[in-house]
Amino acid sequence: MINMHAFNPAPIYLTFKISIVATLFSVFIGFWIALLLAKKVFPGRHLLDAIIMQPLTMPPTVLGYYLLVLLGRGSFVGRFLEDELGISLVFTWKGAVIAAVIASMPLFIKPARAALEGVDRNLENAARLLGRSEFKVLSTITVPLSWKGLVAGAVLAFARATGEFGATLMVAGNIPLKTQTLSIAIYDAVQSGDMYLANILVLIITVFSIFTVYIVNRYTDGKF
Repeated sequence: MINMHAFNPAPIYLTFKISIVATLFSVFIGFWIALLLAKKVFPGRHLLDAIIMQPLTMPPTVLGYYLLVLLGRGSFVGRFLEDELGISLVFTWKGAVIAAVIASMPLFIKPARAALEGVDRNLENAARLLGRSEFKVLSTITVPLSWKGLVAGAVLAFARATGEFGATLMVAGNIPLKTQTLSIAIYDAVQSGDMYLANILVLIITVFSIFTVYIVNRYTDGKF
């Protein structure tokens, strides 16, 4: 029997909260990783790249299992966080953020790295010869010339974080009003036979995803 209960916006709020925080972390951490892979040659570079890209090929439930083992009390990291710092991540929205960061970061790194590699090194070297510091070279030449790739990567990361399901379910669980994101709420609604709610949530996330990508495409094309 279909349960036509009142629509609850909590999963929408929680999803965007997690996605925004996860995207900020993905962009901040991913930028430096992309810069390292794009500009430096070092032993183990290809291995590092392969490890970072694993969330794109690894089943989400496997990724979630690794995070659950790492962050749970059974591991040194999990015990240290809880006992020494008082931080509990498993079955919390913070755990969902970590799952979203790990799952979405490769989608930022790939286009960001390509954009950073596309910057003419002669321009960067000329700036260095003129006495510019590395920070000045980065902020006035490298980033401005690669911003479209950085924005595209950020949007992809945000979209991936918004739709994250498997790893989030493993690490954060399905706790209404606490860790139940849009994707998990859709799954829950289908499992309970509430297709009315499932259709509403699917429509919301679909329209939002299309609108976000459309706006960014227009912005990067100089239409705004």
